[in-house]
Order: sequence, then structure tokens, then C-alpha cells
Amino acid sequence: MSFDPNATDVTVGVVGTGSMGRGIMQVSAQGGMRVIAFDEKPGAAQAAKDFIAKMLERAVEKGSVPPAEAQAAVDRISVAGSLEEVAKANLIVEAIIERLDIKQAVFARLDALAGPDTIIASNTSSIPITAIASACKRPERVGGMHFFNPVPLMRLVEVIPGLKTAPWATDAMMALGRRMTREPVLCTDSPAFLVNHVGRAFVPEAQRLLTENIATVADIDRILTGAPGFKLGPFSLADMVGIDVQHAVMESIHALFYGEPAYAPFPISAQRVAAGQLGQKTGAGWYRYENGKKVEPPLAPAPTTRPKSVWVRPSEHHPELQAPLMDVFARAGVTLERGEKPSADALIVLTPVGWDLTTAAVDLKLDPRRSVAIDVLFGMKGPRTLMVTPATDPAMRDAAHALLASDGQGVVIINDSPGFVAQRIVAMIVNVACGIAQRAIAAPADIDKGTKLGLGYPFGPLEWGDRLGAGRILHILERLQAFYGEPRYRPSPWLKRRVALGLPLATPEGLR
Repeated sequence: MSFDPNATDVTVGVVGTGSMGRGIMQVSAQGGMRVIAFDEKPGAAQAAKDFIAKMLERAVEKGSVPPAEAQAAVDRISVAGSLEEVAKANLIVEAIIERLDIKQAVFARLDALAGPDTIIASNTSSIPITAIASACKRPERVGGMHFFNPVPLMRLVEVIPGLKTAPWATDAMMALGRRMTREPVLCTDSPAFLVNHVGRAFVPEAQRLLTENIATVADIDRILTGAPGFKLGPFSLADMVGIDVQHAVMESIHALFYGEPAYAPFPISAQRVAAGQLGQKTGAGWYRYENGKKVEPPLAPAPTTRPKSVWVRPSEHHPELQAPLMDVFARAGVTLERGEKPSADALIVLTPVGWDLTTAAVDLKLDPRRSVAIDVLFGMKGPRTLMVTPATDPAMRDAAHALLASDGQGVVIINDSPGFVAQRIVAMIVNVACGIAQRAIAAPADIDKGTKLGLGYPFGPLEWGDRLGAGRILHILERLQAFYGEPRYRPSPWLKRRVALGLPLATPEGLR
């Protein structure tokens, strides 16, 4: 390597100046590096520079960027009329259409034009870096730098070496990512890389819940944006991104992993695409939109008739999780039965982790007509999840609803499911992340960092598994696998070993 990535005279070339390209231009210039931008569309590169100037002008008006720094950043950007000019850069980042053949053609040209020490990186979100580099005579200087949209606001960049990428090129991309004020995470050249791989659990599992009529679109979103703390529900996210875009990604990643059951999409998503109901951009998707605003069905109002008495099955496995629920009941003034068995008229409340209510009621020889289940794993912040079986008496369901809403918190009622809604989705997220760690796609710390910065989850998945209890996550997955008899829910070896050994989920393998 003949250039120092931390030198003051480093130049970054950007090929393709759409929304991603112009974002890369901006963070590179604000990071103190010169930028040469090229787009085959006449005027596009200059338009991107002008757009950046306006964005920085707004930042100055808000007081977030000093005027001198903003002007200096704009002055560092130059517009190229050809790829030959861009080839003079130390790092060239390609941000064009997501098609392998087109990327290979551009990389072959850049490979022929650029000096041997110039790094050529793709901003691809899914195309294998090794496949792109195969068109180059010097694949050792080709890698991936996957930024996230909008680039100036999303602090993450995935650095992906291909099979033949030289260590010096990888190290330089990591250093240059930091200079762009991004947080780089290193991951192998694997389908979906890191962040989009972790995201394989959130939407597909929510679609499975909807397919099985366990809960509605709005209620699944409500549950997950409640106590678990997701910023956006899976169906609202799909409508924002575009159901067509999201479904295509799900199908692609499922195929790239040769039909891995855990990543399987569901027909209900393809049906929306066929109908042209693609989300916000078409005015209808999982939700309807009127004047650009989502039309969301309201929560069902709470009934007023509460149960005469309640028997809560004591939990030897999670009494600390059950305690806040007992406080809610105590404040409501309901009679709490203390006997080993419920009286003949009592509402029966279970707080299972992993179990479905039907199996629990039958195994415990409890009256299923009077039995309900409440999810306590994520605390009592609303909306709270109340689960019933086909045998649950509607009067008992309504009484439980009234009691659970007695302090003003919302309540979502769902049909029977092992792991409720939030338990199974979070367990699947943790399991996918454990699989990523097991395959050495990324280090545990980068898995957590990448997930929080790239997906906005409240916790990194390995961190989250430890907070909830890795043994509980394993139990939820085992119950799902036993109930459905499907490999979709098989626990990762990484998870199983660390639970067995009592180790944190971030613990690396014995051979580093």
C-alpha cells in the first residue's frame, strides 16, 4: 500500500451520485477528504454537489455545523467528466444500480484505469463482493463499503473483504470509514452481509404470525413498539420501504442461503405485490393511507366487568417477571387467590415463557374455559398482550381484559401461540445473530453494534439475549420447534453451547 489512509491528502472517488452516492460524497468531504464525483447522467454529479451544499447550509442555519466547515466541505468536492478522472483517487466507491453485470463492467474499467494501490469498493447491499471482484485483474484491492440510507444520518458502514481482498485494503477501508465519521463493522462476504442478515427474523416471523391468524397487522406492530421498544413495527416498516422491495429482498436472501427455513418469506407478502398494494407509495399496503397518513384501527376499548377473583399460577422459573403483574392486580383491588388450585369460578392466569396456553392448560390440568395467558417477559408497559385459546370463555376473556387495563394501559388480545408475539420474534432475532456469530460472519461486538446502528433495534441481539436470559431464549426456540416440528426454529449451536456453559452470548469461540 502506497498511501496512508489517515493522510491529509487522501482523495475519495464516487461513481454514481444518487441518494447513496451523494451521501457518501458528503460524509467524505466532511471527513476532511477531497472528493471526485462522477455520474454517467449529464449534470447529475453537479446536482449532487449542489444538493450537499444546500444540506450543509441548513445545518449551518440550525447551528450544527460551523459556516467555515460547511464551506470547506463543499469546496473539497469536484465534479469529474469521466471515469479517468475518478481513477486518480485513493479510494473509489461505486454506488450504482444493484445489478452484478453492470457493476462488473464498471469495476473492470476502473481496474484498468486506476493505479495498483487504489482501492475500489462497492456500496452494494447484497451482491457478493467476490463476484464483483472476479471481473478485475487485481481483485486484492476490491472490497465492499456498504453505507445505509440516509448516509449522513446513519452512522454505520459495513466493510466487506472479498475472498481475494488483501488485508491492507481491508484495513484502509476501516480507517477511511472512520474518517468519514461512520462506525465501521467488519463482516465476511456472506449473503446479506451483517445487518440485512440480522433483519431476517423481524419481518418474516411477523408475517408467519399474521398468516396463522395469531394477531392482526396493527396489533403485531403495537406489541413490538410497546414494551420491547422497537421504533417501528414490521408492517409499518414494510409499507415505508415498499412491500415489493422488501419481498424481493426476502426471496433473494432465502435463495442465496439455499432455502434456509428460518429465512422463508410468506405468500401473503407476494399477494400484496401482485395486487399492487406496495405501501405508502401506492396509498395501500398492510395499512391504508389517506392524504399520506396511515389509517390505523384503534385498540378495542376495555370492558368494565372485572373478575370476582383471580388465581395466578406461581412461577418458580420467573417470579421476578411475574411480580409487576401481581402489583397491577393488587392495585386494581381484585381478590387474589392463594391456594394451590383455583376455585371453581376464578379467572385462571398463566404467565408462560415459550409455552402456548393450550399445552400449558392441558398439561397442568387447568380449566381451559377460564384460562388466559399474559406476556410478562418484557415488563408491564403497554400495550399488554393477553392470549386466549379456542376454548376460552368470552366472558373470562373480557374480564381479564378489563383487569389488565385497570390502570389505563392498552391491551392487545391475541390467539394462542407458543411464545406470544414479542417472545418469538425477539428469540428469532437472537437466534439469527447467534448463527451469524457461529459462522464467523462478524465478531459479536460488531453484530450488536451493527444491529443497533443499522436497524435501530433497542439492543444488540446478543446483548438482548443476555438481558432477557439466554436460557429463556433457548427455551422459547425449543418450544417453537417442538410445537411446530419445523427446522425453522432450531436453536443455533452458538446459543446452545453458551447456555450450557453459563457464558455470555458474546463469548468468542475457543479457537479465535
